[in-house]
Amino acid sequence: MGLPRSRFSTLLRNPVMSTSSQEYRSLALDDDGPLPAASSLHRVLRLQRGTFAEADDEVIEEVPVALVYNGISHAVMLASPCDLEDFAVGFSLSEGIVAQRREIYDLELKNTCDGIAIEMDIAPARFAALKERRRNLAGRTGCGLCGVDSLANLTRMPAAPLATPAWQLSPAAIAEGLRQLPHWQALREQTGAAHGAAWADLDGNIQFLREDVGRHNALDKLVGALARQTTATASGFALVTSRASYEMVQKAATAGISALVAVSAPTGLAIRQAEAAGILLVGFARAQQLVAYSGIDRLAQSDLAPAGPRSLM
Repeated sequence: MGLPRSRFSTLLRNPVMSTSSQEYRSLALDDDGPLPAASSLHRVLRLQRGTFAEADDEVIEEVPVALVYNGISHAVMLASPCDLEDFAVGFSLSEGIVAQRREIYDLELKNTCDGIAIEMDIAPARFAALKERRRNLAGRTGCGLCGVDSLANLTRMPAAPLATPAWQLSPAAIAEGLRQLPHWQALREQTGAAHGAAWADLDGNIQFLREDVGRHNALDKLVGALARQTTATASGFALVTSRASYEMVQKAATAGISALVAVSAPTGLAIRQAEAAGILLVGFARAQQLVAYSGIDRLAQSDLAPAGPRSLM
């Protein structure tokens, strides 16, 4: 039976809590109207060069998005309402709900009074495992870390390190990806508030990019796009416009991404996880600067002047 609107509203108002909630029920979907836009215009008062002036400002939107598996609500996230099919597939893969794209049999977006519901029909074995995961959670106290079910799931990684690719990633390819990055970030150009996650080939040419108000959501969307377009993750690298947290490394490893380049810093846990997963992790990426934290031997150095083993300045 579907939830009353008041219950659905409560779930949507508590997106982090609902991710680790001990309850799960199907959602009442009562409005199939058009999905909201990713940005909207707002009248603002702007101060520039000592002068006040009214103007229209384009502002990024974030809406509650419920992820529903076989009629059961699993999580409610706040996300930018664009590329939501990619988001649903990427979230399902990176969170280990399904192991392969083909285990999602059907996917449908539905607008509601309080947000967007993404209804997915997944393989029976995967749904049974999801229900068991929720059942096991019912008797525990959660660790409180972003809706993680347990401390064991905090460090969930592939059973074995990723296969080491034959190629090395060149700083020139990273610089080229960074050069192209702004031209792909339409939502950031409009609003100044969107994170981006891009997939680039070994020459640094960006193949596609996904944006979201949240950095994890942007990477989930990229993972979903890779899966839906059956792009081989063995030959290329992910480029993100944020720091590299443990969650970003975890999602990359689960998706088979062996090189992750971030424009900001990683955390210590992210570095340790990247080392365990066999991922080349690069931070502070700029046109003429980067820092390699793990998988250092996979960063091409033959065309560089001698430098420290971990940095290029």
